[in-house]
Amino acid sequence: MDVATEIHLPDPSLVVLVGAAGAGKSTFAARHFAPEQVLSSDAYRGYVAGDPADQRATRIAFAALHRAVASRLRRRLLSVIDATSVRPAARAALLRLAAAQQVPAVAIVLDLPAELVLARNRLRITGVVPEAAVQAQLDDLRRSIDSGLLAAESWTAVVRMTDPGAVDAVTITRTRA
Repeated sequence: MDVATEIHLPDPSLVVLVGAAGAGKSTFAARHFAPEQVLSSDAYRGYVAGDPADQRATRIAFAALHRAVASRLRRRLLSVIDATSVRPAARAALLRLAAAQQVPAVAIVLDLPAELVLARNRLRITGVVPEAAVQAQLDDLRRSIDSGLLAAESWTAVVRMTDPGAVDAVTITRTRA
């Protein structure tokens, strides 16, 4: 699905925000979801390492995040993943968690212009990600989209947003699954 003005989410569901650092995933999550529904990879790095930007803690942080997601999905709770998820392996692990609990999985892809994402990254409050790393994330996302891989994964829906104005204007409605 391309740009949408309204996103319909089954509730419960696993919602995965996909995009490079600086794309606005955390802002989107804060605007549309309750804090307890959002599981942020940065927050989990902070929990396990004391620093949300400590990339050395990524493996341990994601293990804890995945355990929390599995627990929430078992309880049939809407769960939102705020992590880049630009690589197929990262998305596959999340899709397996949703499938194990027979919960719909929705990808909301913030595929915004690279110049905007890089500029926003430079202004991040929680720590600027090195530009080369953001560019690699943008490249990974582009490969996932252009190859058709993201669309071919076992999502209930993929919502791709390419216009920052549309991201700001979108509304989300929830339907009991």
